[in-house]
Amino acid sequence: MKLLNSQRGVGLIEVMVTVLILSTSLLGLAALQSQALQYNHSAYMRSQANILAQDIFERLRANREKLSEYEIALDDDTPTGGSSHAQTDLAEWRGLLSQRLPEGTGQIACDADNLCTVTVQWGEEDSTGTGNDAGTSSFQYMTRI
Repeated sequence: MKLLNSQRGVGLIEVMVTVLILSTSLLGLAALQSQALQYNHSAYMRSQANILAQDIFERLRANREKLSEYEIALDDDTPTGGSSHAQTDLAEWRGLLSQRLPEGTGQIACDADNLCTVTVQWGEEDSTGTGNDAGTSSFQYMTRI
């Protein structure tokens, strides 16, 4: 009888320890899943930036005799009119940047040797996903047209 009395509550303690270990593991798994989703979204944004940079490079190649008309800085206003083919291309490209990337904008600079640099910049969300600004990401692409 004494042996049974000294063993009372041991099963309950084992169950409580098991629940503690299981809940800690599930919290870790949830944090891991959250990070994976954040990294996946960031990779998607980089893919969109790459596609849009290649898009403007193709537009530049199609109108290579007017490269100087395509130059635009990050803080310049987007052309609104279609008075030239270059302005139409820039307006469409900047529109795509703002649609596909949060706070997306772009810059184009070409030198005398037809070496063009395209910069694509967009805002990143913080890890909570609430839209709080966690900074900006920026990529530069260079090619000879």
